[in-house]
Amino acid sequence: MIKARIGETSDVEERRRESRVPVELEARVRELGAEGVEARVLNISERGFMAETDGEFVVGTRVWLMLPGKERVNALVKWVAGDRIGAEFSEPVPVENIHSDD
Repeated sequence: MIKARIGETSDVEERRRESRVPVELEARVRELGAEGVEARVLNISERGFMAETDGEFVVGTRVWLMLPGKERVNALVKWVAGDRIGAEFSEPVPVENIHSDD
């Protein structure tokens, strides 16, 4: 038998490996082999992103994130909450040149 306890921390940022950059970027998210849907990326880091979308995604789904003027990036959906998804990139992505549309 394995006994384990999940540690809780009150600060989400403490649990993340990389800090997220708040942005507002229009994008598309596409499940592999499917048609893409519009999305608005709310934050991004070298390891993942959070976006709002009307698309329906399931935890564990592989998706492409497509930002205008950038190469598409493969990611794994880690969580879904209402119209928001959080995904982890399959490989780290440099984000220093990604800016908000504002």
